[in-house]
Order: sequence, then C-alpha cells, then structure tokens
Amino acid sequence: MDIQKEQFIKNPRTILLIVLLLASIISLCIFGLQEGLDLKGGSMIQLHLEKPVDQDTMNTVTAVLDKRLNAFGVSDVKVRQSGDQDVIVEIAGVTPDQVENIVKTPGKFEAKIGNETAISGSDVQSVSSKEVTGERWKVPFKITTEGANKFAKVAEGKAGTPVDMYLDDELISSPQLDAGLANGVPSSEVEVSGGETSKAKATEKATEVHTVLQSGALPVKLNIVSVNSISADLGNQFELGALIAGFLALAAIAVVVTFKYKSWALVIPIMVTSISELVLILGFASIIQWNLDLAAIAGIIAAIGTGVDDQIVMTDEVLAHQDKKSHRKNIVKTKIKGAFFIIYASAGTLIAAMLPLAYVGFARGSTGIGMLTGFAVTTIVGVLFGIFVTRPVFAQYIETFFVKSPKEIEQEKRRERKSKG
Repeated sequence: MDIQKEQFIKNPRTILLIVLLLASIISLCIFGLQEGLDLKGGSMIQLHLEKPVDQDTMNTVTAVLDKRLNAFGVSDVKVRQSGDQDVIVEIAGVTPDQVENIVKTPGKFEAKIGNETAISGSDVQSVSSKEVTGERWKVPFKITTEGANKFAKVAEGKAGTPVDMYLDDELISSPQLDAGLANGVPSSEVEVSGGETSKAKATEKATEVHTVLQSGALPVKLNIVSVNSISADLGNQFELGALIAGFLALAAIAVVVTFKYKSWALVIPIMVTSISELVLILGFASIIQWNLDLAAIAGIIAAIGTGVDDQIVMTDEVLAHQDKKSHRKNIVKTKIKGAFFIIYASAGTLIAAMLPLAYVGFARGSTGIGMLTGFAVTTIVGVLFGIFVTRPVFAQYIETFFVKSPKEIEQEKRRERKSKG
C-alpha cells in the first residue's frame, strides 16, 4: 500500500493538482475574491443613448464612462453595452447619487476668448491633481502642441480679456487672460479655476471638472433610464444564502455517495475532488478578479454537480468488473477510457450550451439574459478544471487503490471459501 501511495502522489497529474491548489489558496489569501453587486451592494445604472450607434461609437462611449468613473475614484466598476443604444453601469459599494452627475455629463469642454474657441476638450493632453483652497478651486492641465499654438494665436494681444471656460455649454470659470499668455508664444500649461459657497462644494466641483477633463467627452448624448440600488445588508443576506446553499449541496452529495457505495475509501475522495474543484474555481476568479455574483455561485454548484456525476460514472465502471480474473489492469484502463469518452462528450455538450449564454451576456450587459453571464463562465471554468485536472486524478486514484491483481482476487476467494467451510 505504501508503494501505491508513493506512486499516486508522484503521478504528474496529482502533482499538477497540488500545485494548482496551492496557487489558488495563495491567490485567495493575497487578492481575495471580488464580490459582485449581489453580494457587496452598490448600484446598477441603465443609460439610454439618444440614437442607435455603431460598434466603434459604442466602444468609445463605454471607454469614456469607464475612464471617467475610475478617474472619479470608483475602483469596482463595470461598464457594458446592451444592444446598440443602451449601456449598463454596475458600481459595487457606491450609491447612485455619488456618480449620477458624472455618468450623465456629456463632458464637452471649451475655452473661449471673445466668441472664438481657443481650447476644446480634444486639446487636453493630461490633467494634474485638483487643488482646493478654502472656497476656491483650480484644476491645472496640459494641452497639446497644436492646442497651445491655437490658444496662442487666439490670445495674442488680448491681455486682460476674460477667458470663458464652458463645460457642457455652462460657464464654469472666466479668469482674465494673463499678459504672459497673450504675447503670442505657445504655452502648454493651462488651468481652469473657480469659487463656490463652501469648501465641500468647491471640492465637489473640482472633482467633477477634473474627472471630465481627464476622461474626455462622450460622442453622443445619453439619459439615465433607471437606477437600482442594492444595499450592503441585502448583499450580506445573499452571501449567507449562497454559503448555506453551497454547504447543503456538498452535504447532499456526501449523503448520496455514502448511501450508494457505503465505503469511506470512495466517499472521501469524491468529496475531496469536489472541494478541490471549488478551490480551483475560486482561485481562478481571484486571479482574474472576476466578480462573483449569485449567478456565478450557481454556476460553481452546477460544475461541482457535473463533477460528481462523472466520478460516479468512473467508479461504477471500475466496481462493475471486480470479479474479472485476468488482465485486471487492462480491463480497468479500457473502462476508464470509455468513461472519459462519455465525460468528454457530456462536457463538450455543456460547454457548447454555455458559450452562447456567455456571449449574449457580454454583448448585452447585465440585463435580462445577460445577468446569467457569471453562471455560464463559472460553469465552463469548473468543467474545464474537472475534465483536465481533478477527474483524471480521481481516475488515477481509482486505478491505483481499487484495481486488484489476479493473484489478489484469487487469495480473496480462497479466504471466502475457507470462511464458508
């Protein structure tokens, strides 16, 4: 038995499983899990564009919104299109009123001297940190060489003239043109400034201007259709429910396999394999920072369930031929190969069914059928881990510890005959 254990542990498939499990555990300890909107709480905002757009324009819209929210300080944000005229914004851990103005602001920026445009949003190259002093605020930024030349040409000889700065056609600042900027020499250093009635409002305004300047303008107008808020308390209830469901699923699996095989030598490996698949899926989600929501958790449970089915198929194939007297190893290998043919076919069918669901989810966002994206992705990942990592190890375990040589079988039969005699 010691030799069998050593052979099993040194098997390349077993070593691969151990390495992946260690990597998953380390990732979970370092990076943790990215909880989705269902678990962490937050907001889901549905935006409607004023007209249908092509894919390039939609990509620009989602990129600007994503950059804008990240510049605003929202780290856990997901922006996805839904068709050709809607965008879904998921923001975990943030209430809608904190970002509503930032999301719906078109972001059109212009600086005019007289009636002539000196700077536009496309001229902005980089934005420095905002500065707030009391009720006054300012946001320094750099403009491109082309923008600097245009500004110098418009500003030449107009020292003391107001520079009217507009954000979405709303006047936000009118500083007087400094003489140093009116001499016709291009300068890339510019700032927009203003004053509010309190320091809090000054900070809010500076943040809004800084965010819009840094992210750029939206190519099309949009409106907020709906805002759904999920509280953290509700998320905690979802999380507790998911944990209970997972525990009950594992308990049910243990009861079924115990009743079927009545052998801890089979029950424990089946449970260990199922838990290993769970750790691998969670480790994968931790590494890629995939948001775990209720649909994703349901996918994990489904993947583990298919894994148990596959292990039962393999176990039954092996145990059904324990009475063979010769070529025991060859028989078992053949039966396991036959079982894996069934397993691969089943996995291929399941993955084929999940891929359209995943595609529709990514394409349409988190509304309707798109909400099941997490279910499709985690199911596919779990099945792939199962057929290429955990289930081959389980098959190796069965082959190593439950395959008896003809000599061993004959000795058992002799003992049985003696006991009966």
